Amino acid sequence: MEHHPRRRLLLASGAVLLAMAAGACSAAGQGHGPRQAEAATGAEHNLTHSTGAASAGGLPSGHVHGVARNRADGLVYLATHDGLFQIREDAAPARIGPVIDLMGFTVAGPNHFYASGHPGPGVDLPNPVGLIQTTDGGRTWTPLSRQGQSDFHTLTSSPGGIVGFDGEQMAATSDGRTWRQLTSPAGAHAVAAAPDDTALLVTSPSGLSRSVDQGATWQQLPTPLLPQLVAFADTTTVVAVAPDGQVAVSDDSAATWKVRAGVGTRPYAVGAHRGEDGGLEILAVTGTGLVRSTDNASTFTPYGR
Repeated sequence: MEHHPRRRLLLASGAVLLAMAAGACSAAGQGHGPRQAEAATGAEHNLTHSTGAASAGGLPSGHVHGVARNRADGLVYLATHDGLFQIREDAAPARIGPVIDLMGFTVAGPNHFYASGHPGPGVDLPNPVGLIQTTDGGRTWTPLSRQGQSDFHTLTSSPGGIVGFDGEQMAATSDGRTWRQLTSPAGAHAVAAAPDDTALLVTSPSGLSRSVDQGATWQQLPTPLLPQLVAFADTTTVVAVAPDGQVAVSDDSAATWKVRAGVGTRPYAVGAHRGEDGGLEILAVTGTGLVRSTDNASTFTPYGR
């Protein structure tokens, strides 16, 4: 599995809904080799630009599980129940690639994404899809492992590999195929990896926990709010969002926090990164749409305004 540590997008996917599938399979054990098949059967599923039906707030789907900015083209991407969508400020959302319910989603580098979830109609993938990968910005996806076995509701990636949680078990892989079980806090919800592999963060009903030994042990951290979603913007900057939309930012790897403005309502996905100018950008998806902050979470405004 190829990683690009110098070019990677310093962005963690905080994608997932609060309710996790109780019947999801364990992610431990050996992975299956890639299927020699296209990600979709039929040209209509491989269209680069295919606009989907818009929902509340101009979102392309009623269920958005992940948000990220792709360093290859500088655009925002949404991982949704109805596939991957490219978001432009001056155009309608455009579907990229096949219709896959992308439950877990993480960006590893320019045009390089990992995901999990369920295939849409006509898509030639097992259900669940296990761990899949794209290196062309979502136009095509390659199965890597756990096909027909695991639906990772949350994924995170770093140069050291990928960590996923399927609702029952947290697991890690360094090559995308062979998995090892990790311990995790009870009821783990969202997971985020530091881009320098120094820490993993997990949200759960008991709060925010951190591991500095690749998930072998966890320490609960004091926070001024109960985080639902969490994302690393760089090696030390962390963004956390509570179920009511309140946002907190840490500049020291989640050791201390400052409560900032809120996103207005319940969040469904959050992403954060440092721009070329060094500024912090936070993207959040709520039931009313996609919002953005570029002033260290002091204010959030609808994306594109």
